[in-house]
Amino acid sequence: MGGDDDFILIEDDVDEKLPSTSIKPDVKGKSTSPAIAENVPLNQRLSDLKRGLTEQMDAVKDRLKPRMVDVETEAAVEAADMSLQIDGSHTFEWPIKGMDCPDCAAKAKRATQRIPGVSGVAVSVTMGTISIDIDLGEGHTSKVSAVMTSLGHEPDVTWQRIMGVTASGLAEKNGVNQRDLRQMMMQIPGLLEVRFEDAFVEIQTVPLTEKILIKELNSGLNRVTGGKFVLREVQNRRLDNGQWRLVSTIPAILILFTILALPEKFQNQSILLSLTIVGVWLSGWRMFLDAWGGLKNKELGFQLLTSLAVIGAFFGQHWSEALMVSILVAIAAHMEESALLKAREAMQGGLDRLPRRARRVEKAKKITGISIMAPMQNMLSFGHTEHGTEHDDNLISIELLENGDRVEIRSGEIVPVDGIVVDGIGSLNRAPLTGESIPVRVSEGEEVHAGLVLDRGPIVVEATAVGNDTRLSGLIDEVRTFRDRPPRVQASIEIFSKWWVPLVLVCAPLAGLITNDIRLTLLLWVVACPCALLLAAPVPHAAALSTASMVGVVARGGDALEAAAGIDLALLDKTGTLTSGKPRLSEIRLAKSQKRENVLRLAAGIEQRSNHPYASVILQEASGLGVAEVTALQDGDAGVEGKHSGKRVMFGRKDWLAKNDVKIPEELIAGMDSSLGLSILAKGGKAIAAFTFIHDDLRPGAAEMIHDLQSMGVAVELLSGDTQEAVEALGKEIGIPPIQCRGEIDPEGKAMWVERRSHGRRTLMAGDGFNDAAALAVADIGVAVGSGEQVNLDAADVLIPGENPSAIISLIQIARRTRAVVQFNILISILVTVMLVGAVLTGMNSLALAVLVHEMSAFLVILNGAFIASSGNRIGLLKSVFGSIITDYYDAFKLLFSKESSSVGHD
Repeated sequence: MGGDDDFILIEDDVDEKLPSTSIKPDVKGKSTSPAIAENVPLNQRLSDLKRGLTEQMDAVKDRLKPRMVDVETEAAVEAADMSLQIDGSHTFEWPIKGMDCPDCAAKAKRATQRIPGVSGVAVSVTMGTISIDIDLGEGHTSKVSAVMTSLGHEPDVTWQRIMGVTASGLAEKNGVNQRDLRQMMMQIPGLLEVRFEDAFVEIQTVPLTEKILIKELNSGLNRVTGGKFVLREVQNRRLDNGQWRLVSTIPAILILFTILALPEKFQNQSILLSLTIVGVWLSGWRMFLDAWGGLKNKELGFQLLTSLAVIGAFFGQHWSEALMVSILVAIAAHMEESALLKAREAMQGGLDRLPRRARRVEKAKKITGISIMAPMQNMLSFGHTEHGTEHDDNLISIELLENGDRVEIRSGEIVPVDGIVVDGIGSLNRAPLTGESIPVRVSEGEEVHAGLVLDRGPIVVEATAVGNDTRLSGLIDEVRTFRDRPPRVQASIEIFSKWWVPLVLVCAPLAGLITNDIRLTLLLWVVACPCALLLAAPVPHAAALSTASMVGVVARGGDALEAAAGIDLALLDKTGTLTSGKPRLSEIRLAKSQKRENVLRLAAGIEQRSNHPYASVILQEASGLGVAEVTALQDGDAGVEGKHSGKRVMFGRKDWLAKNDVKIPEELIAGMDSSLGLSILAKGGKAIAAFTFIHDDLRPGAAEMIHDLQSMGVAVELLSGDTQEAVEALGKEIGIPPIQCRGEIDPEGKAMWVERRSHGRRTLMAGDGFNDAAALAVADIGVAVGSGEQVNLDAADVLIPGENPSAIISLIQIARRTRAVVQFNILISILVTVMLVGAVLTGMNSLALAVLVHEMSAFLVILNGAFIASSGNRIGLLKSVFGSIITDYYDAFKLLFSKESSSVGHD
């Protein structure tokens, strides 16, 4: 083959690889035309071509290099971007499974606090939730969830499928494999778990309310999917850990019966060993996993102790007992969890309610008539469905509402925002906020609060506070915070447990060595774990706080309940607590030749610009009569004066008028009740009318409350800055002796008196005004009644948002009932533990019996605590728990043998 042929082959080869590149090498800046090339020697032509090819290939590589680097690193950069789009500390909260013991909560808290970026953790046994403060620049919610899952507390949130994509497609789109795709997605803030189910991508997310976090979650998913995405809730086709535990105990029980019924001639060690291994694996896998998770996270607990007991029994060839212990632990764990779930269900309601969506309307829209349609059934739902009223185009997530938006509320629905009624007339049930079940009429211009039920409507409300800024949301946060705040008795129990468990772990083996009986070690490990004791106080306290919220009482934790249970002296502020604090007209006395209508018109003319409490009463009384023209209005030392028809007119206190030389006829004021307020109307230097006012009107139920307190053995004293005569008059009306009424007492005096009375007595102080704050703070328990004063809320131990003082009776009754339950629980827990330890030391050697009694004591404590919030009796609650266990078994087997799953879609 000749040289020309070689050149052509080279040129063709290059053209095939680089069709868009012209191969015409430049020699010394000049173009080499074909004619000239023919005169150039072949060696030089090849050399020039080689040099040109090298230069152009380098240029092509330079152009391609950035793109190749980008392809290789794009996924990593995107993954990093997902965590860097938003940083700083944020709070996340989500429900978890398997949280049925304060010891488990303490372990979970300690384990998650070790995760980088986590600065605060709260794990609630009573609510089954975890709340974390995490710096998103350092950590991820998915990491916290992974640690919780390893401890047996996976997220209790719905799985959602990303529609229209597959795992392989997303992996290819992002230039990574499926494993790296999952890791990439797990870095998105708010994501808890990702799985690939039958090629589909399914996720679990934190229920978010903060707009910036919702936006970041959506943004992260957009980056992965390459555009807008659609999520659809899916029914889980997999059995969760709790369901697997239920299902696997059935064959384990059958194996146990087989071992017990096996004829002696077939009882060789190989058969028994094989059966026991299978049975223990089936019934105890969750227990061993939880124990291993605890060890990995450097936490010790009951699962570890029972696991060691099973292993010890196994190696001691106590086959049936090893199997019985693992089965009992599995069943008892589910029973305890079911009982706690029933307790949580009983704790729902009252304040603990906010709708998840609202019906936004245009500002121009008007409504007419009364709504008789059924309310939205899922206003409290966290999910979306494709049924019923869900297709209402105006329904939006509550998080998307802003101040100034208008929302329509229909009959039977829950008010989603705080706001002002701008259209319609309705009837509100205020019971969730105040405990008062009497419906209240609302119309244009009146204020409504989120969480209240509209019994009759519809109305349109313009939002003044939305989401977490509403009054009810604040109260809910307080209830939840205080519900999980451990009281002093619980703190003492936890300190005891912190030392007791390690002590048992060390001393039990020593006892086994001394007696040369390893079985003694195993038994002590099981019976000495204080599970029931740890549950003795938290469940009843949480149930009591939730029950109190249902009757309009917000208590600051278990300590407030303990204090309320022991009070023997109630000190009550008069104005605003027992009375409304709003004066009303009692009588108008007229001088000779005066007419009532003329007097009222003149008084209204004088008071028309005043903000005195009496002024509003006068103006209301004179409504419809007209207002006399009064000029040159000015405030005096104790009243108001002006000019009418050229004469000086005055309206005010008797001594002020007398000081200004006004003549007051004796018959005008003769026989006046000194406990009433008195104002004189004068014209031209002569009194023409006397107005008497009842300073306060007694709140409904106040007298009954005093009687109930006294019948409960609680002494009552009445305090007020009002005159002693007025205080004694009210005391006489409601059954408080004069010696227990103290009037003309200033705020400092109130605080000093309450502090003095608190020496040797357990005191409750109830007040509503700013001037009561110091007295509330020094009492054993301070109760702020219907107060919006922040200083009062900070000083008080209990808040009664409504205006019904009889809620104090409910508080004391709930507190005393709770104290009795807690004391009973502690007594039972200690007695069972002492009896079991004593029985073991005196010869009891049944591991299964020890586990059964130990677990049943914890079950009893949970049920006893849940009964506080239950409307039925203990037998009914017990039936409900066992009924739910049977239902759980049915659901688990139904899911196990089902071939298809249905889904409920939402965008």
